[in-house]
Amino acid sequence: MSSQDAAETLALRALAWLAGNEELLPVFLGASGASLEELKARAGDPVFLGAVLDFLLMDDRWVVAFCEAEGLDFEAPMRARQALPGGAQVNWT
Repeated sequence: MSSQDAAETLALRALAWLAGNEELLPVFLGASGASLEELKARAGDPVFLGAVLDFLLMDDRWVVAFCEAEGLDFEAPMRARQALPGGAQVNWT
């Protein structure tokens, strides 16, 4: 499995976690502008999955809750984000 495949799998887990979170799902839908139908339709799109991780990474509490629920290292979402389109860290120095 490539690092992008592993990252997409983790992002799908994050999307499933968000979908099951009654408090965060409406926030994500509002922030992304996506409908529930679009979530399903775009679940295979690496760019959309990157956006899912971007959203999750906005709040450390969300990262901790997701990682604890999924049994993941707290750094896993950031590593996965870096492996998806648009996730490369820019070094300005």
